[in-house]
Amino acid sequence: MARDARGGRPAGARPRVQLAALIVAGVFLLIGVLGFIPGITTDYGELRFAGHHSDARLVGLFQVSILHNAVHLLFGLAGLVMARSVAGARLFLAGGGAIYLALWLYGLAIEAIDEEGGANILPLNNADNWLHLALGFGMLALGLLLSNRAGTGGRLDTPANRH
Repeated sequence: MARDARGGRPAGARPRVQLAALIVAGVFLLIGVLGFIPGITTDYGELRFAGHHSDARLVGLFQVSILHNAVHLLFGLAGLVMARSVAGARLFLAGGGAIYLALWLYGLAIEAIDEEGGANILPLNNADNWLHLALGFGMLALGLLLSNRAGTGGRLDTPANRH
């Protein structure tokens, strides 16, 4: 199998962090689309643009709105674009993980203060909160652990340095 110029992975193969970013982005796109499909989204007639008044639920569990679905679609598109480079894939996964951990904290705060209040614009429910926690840690771990030596910012070696 042909290797790249530095003797690393096979030519044309993507680093694991880029593959992970592509998969995660694809899942976000799928979730965004599924949120607009009646049947997969229960109480579809109750789907609202934003806010806690949207009683539609993806697979009967996760409260969604048009804005919530659009955010998933945009996040997925951003992931596809960012996964084109190792640095972008890392940023999408690790940065996205941090965003989802912040969203988890936001959801907990909304739940503690007033779940029916105006600050719950996405909307978020308990199932969303725990999913955001898992997504946050999962994406952060993928972004940090799959990055091993590719694109770490170290100096490039020369052929004389190779053993």
